[in-house]
Amino acid sequence: MIWLIGNKGMLGSEVEKLLKERGLTYWASDKEVDIGDYKALEKFGKDKEIKWVINCAAYTKVDKAEEEVDEAFRVNKDGVRNITLFSTKRQIRLIHISTDYVFDSQQEWGVAAYREDDKTNPINIYSKSKLAGEKEIKNILEKYFIIRTAWLYGFNGNNFVFTMLNLFKEKEPIRVVDDQRGSPTYTADLADTILKIIESGSEKFGIYHFTNEGVTSWYEFAQVIYNKAKKLGLLGNKRQVVIKPIKTNEYPTLAKRPGYSVLSKDKIKKEFNLTIRSWEEALEDFLSLLKIKEEKLKM
Repeated sequence: MIWLIGNKGMLGSEVEKLLKERGLTYWASDKEVDIGDYKALEKFGKDKEIKWVINCAAYTKVDKAEEEVDEAFRVNKDGVRNITLFSTKRQIRLIHISTDYVFDSQQEWGVAAYREDDKTNPINIYSKSKLAGEKEIKNILEKYFIIRTAWLYGFNGNNFVFTMLNLFKEKEPIRVVDDQRGSPTYTADLADTILKIIESGSEKFGIYHFTNEGVTSWYEFAQVIYNKAKKLGLLGNKRQVVIKPIKTNEYPTLAKRPGYSVLSKDKIKKEFNLTIRSWEEALEDFLSLLKIKEEKLKM
């Protein structure tokens, strides 16, 4: 039995879709069960036989977190502590989703991707709250799965791919940061990996990294989104769009972002015998499915 927490979010909705497709028994909750309130977790979990908890719930508004510090920590630290306490009390296996932002971009570009045991050093409130949640898990549980991911996009929720698709139709030139590098992640691929861990009954506990393969910048990512979307006819009759590369300091934000947050997938590929597809291939799959969805809506 599985309890999926955060089933209405971008990743959680994809996990739930797979749970249904594979006929797995599960319960799901979102904001109606406040993870910041331990009693709410106890009330929901009462009389339920739960063997796994998948925590996809999180405060993810990176810039807003600089102003809503207490709320970011209430969800990403205190909420995670409550889920962990609930899990240890009931001897439940926990899978928790974290972020590449726990790193500070001090790795040298193109030399080494961040490994799971590399030193963390978050540089904004959001990432500090996420790292605090990781520490709560490690302090309470001996057996857990923490999966750090990056540059996530999917069908349900705001993300870079949808932002770019909207901008391509509305304005130009489009200015996109070109000095931040990382690896995009399609929610469907991460969700599939989460369920593989559960279905295998794995006891290879610890911290893991997962993204699609390959490294890019936001600017390069935007260019590929445009080219693939145009080829698929997702942009209608829109003429050529101008995408301009800019530096981070030309696009100021409340929260500082790491300039390099590429994650090594060596550990998760080895331990779970995974083959991870490239971010370009995953993106094409996503955009192709988006095209199909749009065509169905027109029928």
